[in-house]
Parts: sequence; C-alpha cells; structure tokens
Amino acid sequence: MVATTLPPMPDGSRIDVATHDPEGRARLVAALEPLGIGYELFPCDPALADTAAFCAAYGFAPEESANTILVVGKSDPPHYAACVVLAPNRLDVNRTVRDRLGTRKASFAPAESTREIIGMEIGGVTEFGLPDGLPIWVDRRVMQRDRIVLGGGSRSWKVVAAPEILLALPNVEVVEGLATDPPPPTAS
Repeated sequence: MVATTLPPMPDGSRIDVATHDPEGRARLVAALEPLGIGYELFPCDPALADTAAFCAAYGFAPEESANTILVVGKSDPPHYAACVVLAPNRLDVNRTVRDRLGTRKASFAPAESTREIIGMEIGGVTEFGLPDGLPIWVDRRVMQRDRIVLGGGSRSWKVVAAPEILLALPNVEVVEGLATDPPPPTAS
C-alpha cells in the first residue's frame, strides 16, 4: 500500500506519488510482497531522507524510526552485517557488533562500501532486498514498537510496518544489547 495523502513539503509543494521514483518503488515492492506481511510505502523528498529531517517534516517520532546500518569487521576478507536500531539509540559497534563479527575491530561501513556492497545510499538503506547471506541483526527494542519506519532502499521511499515484518526476512536475528541508550541531554 502506498501513502496517498502526505503533508506538504516545507516549501508547500507535494510529492506526486504516481511519478515519484518508480524504479525504487518497484524494487521495494518486489522485495516486500513475497513476505506476505502488511506494510505502507511512504514517499519522501530525498533531501529529507535523513532521520531527523524526515521525522520533523513528516510528523514521525524518532522512537518510531529504525535505522539500518551496514557494519564491517576489519579482517581479511572483511565481514559485513546489517544492523537495525531505533534512531535515538546508538549501535554498539565497539563491543556487541565487533564480538558478533568475530573481529578485533569493527566500524560503520563507509558510504562508498555501502553503495558497492548493497547498492543503497546512506539515508535510504533498507533490509529489504539485501544480498543473500548477509546477516541482519535487529536490536530487541525495535521489536517492542507498535510500528517502525524503515529506509526504502533509496532516499525517496520509507516503509512503515509492524516490526514483525523483519522476522519474515532470511538471516534475521534479534539481538539483546545491539544498541545502547542515547546519552543524557547536556545542560545548557
């Protein structure tokens, strides 16, 4: 299902859903339909795809946004995984991710590697349509939400669904402690 009533952009314009990134939409639908789980496609302005800008422009809470991050374990050959965490939380790359990858060091995959390995841009990374065999680790807190907003494979689309949609994917594992709480706000 595609959202058809969207709030206007900050400049007052509206996205034409019928002509908005049809190739990206087709790829996303092809990855989602076989799962047999309900979802909503949500078109967005690519300039507003990053989480904070998206939430502010479209009225979603950051706690509903689940970011998908490609990580790399520094080894020869390198090991990769996709991690899904709620936007306010921080991916525990230096402990949990590194230990799960079985490497001495781990980090966020650079934008160039993300494009090369999974064919997606930062700000639009999704777990739907990832290469076969790539592990997908989901922080347990993601599964406790009623709904989540996920990247859509491009900066033009988001997926809104119950978190159970993630369990329909191959290579998914829900991980306790994959992310940590955000730091407390600093006093000004």
